[in-house]
Amino acid sequence: MDPQSLFSLNDHLEALSQHGDPLEVLERTVDFEYFRGWLVEGLGYGDGSKGGRPPFDPVAMFKILILQAQHNLSDARMEFMIRDRLSWMRFLGFSLGDRTPDENTIRHFRNRMTETGTLKRVMKAFDWQLHKKGYIPMSGQIVDASLVPAPRQRNTDGEQQAIKDGRTAAEIWPDEPAKAAHKDTDARWTLKVGGKVRYRADGTPLPMIALPVFGYKSHISIDRRYGFIRAAAVTSASHPDGRMLRQVIDRQNTGSEVWADSAYRSQSNEAWLADRMLTSRIHRRKPKGKPMPTATARANAAKSAVRARIEHVFAHQKNRFGLFIRTIGIARAEAKLTLANLAYNFDRLIFHEKRLATP
Repeated sequence: MDPQSLFSLNDHLEALSQHGDPLEVLERTVDFEYFRGWLVEGLGYGDGSKGGRPPFDPVAMFKILILQAQHNLSDARMEFMIRDRLSWMRFLGFSLGDRTPDENTIRHFRNRMTETGTLKRVMKAFDWQLHKKGYIPMSGQIVDASLVPAPRQRNTDGEQQAIKDGRTAAEIWPDEPAKAAHKDTDARWTLKVGGKVRYRADGTPLPMIALPVFGYKSHISIDRRYGFIRAAAVTSASHPDGRMLRQVIDRQNTGSEVWADSAYRSQSNEAWLADRMLTSRIHRRKPKGKPMPTATARANAAKSAVRARIEHVFAHQKNRFGLFIRTIGIARAEAKLTLANLAYNFDRLIFHEKRLATP
């Protein structure tokens, strides 16, 4: 490269830094090298003694997945953006003229992360990193779920029934493998009821607006004090929220209180929490055909003030990340949402670290 051009490039990067490159803030805040051991071990990276083209650095590839989650980019678009943005190249450790990952390499790396369970281990490793920094969950936890849409499927009634019966795409369309490859038999339809419940003078509720949604449901638990996602699970959109309470309770949280909306209130959940000496702060439902008792309404309002914090998590992921499932199947949807959860936690750590640094 021409020396003059090199100096111009360095000046350009320096100008980016002076204007506040958010990726430099991310690099300083999150210890990405901390994940190297889990990535190398989980993905089976060798020492290169067998020869051949060396693989891309696993930490750089992991950073690519985080950038992809933050900007909701396809693999093809991600390939272009890596080559196009100097700030991204610097963050990933690439120089002008370096070989960079193409869309197939990105997809293969993400699939390997999912198939080997490495992605979940990295999520847990970051939780340990938070512990070391002093962000220990000890103030109770908040549980909730959010619908994440996926591309809608156009199936006949017979095909839809076969999907409900648990048949795979290959079984439903045995003579059309190309069509079967693009059919998501894990996602489901559900109705999303929106808006605040309003009541008539006699205490009966007014009709609510219900919108059909096709896709998946992201279940998470955050700690009350810091707002980090500590546990997560993924189901189809039609799966009841309350049945996932036990799967998303963070056992490391030393606080006993658990906040959730009324969808999680059931006799079995209340008994399960009590058996583990956890205090239920789950909303109570309104009695059928009767107005909400004043004391219950006040108690629910107090719980809502705490529970609202988890809505900020979903809003961050949907508004900033543009969260949407593009892939086929629940395994890949889980990978997508796990990366979105990690990306959110990284942003949350930056928020807390900046606040601590402010005099």
